[in-house]
Amino acid sequence: MVAATPDPPVTAAPQHRAKQPVTVAAGPYGHPFHPILVTVPIGAWVVSLVFDLASRWAGEGEVFVKGSFWLIGIGIVGAVVAALFGLLDLLAIPRGTPAFRTALTHMALNLAVVALFAVSFALRRDNLDDADVTVAGFVCSAVALALLGVSGWLGGKLAYRYGVRVADETTQAEGYVNP
Repeated sequence: MVAATPDPPVTAAPQHRAKQPVTVAAGPYGHPFHPILVTVPIGAWVVSLVFDLASRWAGEGEVFVKGSFWLIGIGIVGAVVAALFGLLDLLAIPRGTPAFRTALTHMALNLAVVALFAVSFALRRDNLDDADVTVAGFVCSAVALALLGVSGWLGGKLAYRYGVRVADETTQAEGYVNP
């Protein structure tokens, strides 16, 4: 059995500060909660677009129209929760750094995505008994998903290139030592 390794000390280097949680609510060192929480809205919104397409070809399109509507709502709620944890991770990044600017762009794109899905949700509310999704609702969702892809790429850049809230290399090396 491998003993738990204590969190490394916080040093003055900006890249080390960005690895530490600002509060225990953000998740433990090296394992933030934000990345796992974003899977809820991403999954819900991707499936909602699949349902939109299915509504065009399915024999009972209104079932998929309703399903897409509720998936968008679930995605909005999930995005708000994920955003709160993402904000905690943002607070760990030193201002004025490329990582901070990337994080602000990531956040702005995500806010635009949520706004577009909120518009799509509102546009669909009165058409739940239709067999086809509204064109405007579909376009809002498709554009939002495209923006979400860009934002996700930036989120990956924050974690994999800049190492935000990722354990340092010494801690990572433990996974490559033979017992």
